[in-house]
Amino acid sequence: MATLATVGTTSLLRFQKADPLTASPSPHLLGSLSSQLSGIKLSCNLPDVAPLKSISSPFTPSLQPVARRVCPFTGKKANKANKVSFSNHKTKKLQFVNLQYKKVLWEAGKRYVKLRLSTKALKTIEKNGLDAVAKKAGIDLCKE
Repeated sequence: MATLATVGTTSLLRFQKADPLTASPSPHLLGSLSSQLSGIKLSCNLPDVAPLKSISSPFTPSLQPVARRVCPFTGKKANKANKVSFSNHKTKKLQFVNLQYKKVLWEAGKRYVKLRLSTKALKTIEKNGLDAVAKKAGIDLCKE
């Protein structure tokens, strides 16, 4: 059975199952859904359902950390540029840093440290030493 009621500018459309045991539905069994586009409110009798239980721990998606395209030693990052065609049509593009994975000997720690650094930082490390460059950049090599 469906009934339509209009209150002001909002219309209410109510669906009910014919139940031989109860003549009128109880208000806690009546569910409703309202439409924001047309202003019509739909409602229907819902069966007795157990209440939803709350989850003890909040949902956290398993996102893996993504390596940024930034050199930790020099701070170099991608440069925004224009790709220019023969007809002089310009489209945006990114010029990424030349990052390399490299094992560098850390003499103070007496071991190799695997780093992801730019080729410019690699030349600076060869010139000044790993300790001096890491200290200037504020990087703790003991953690890595």
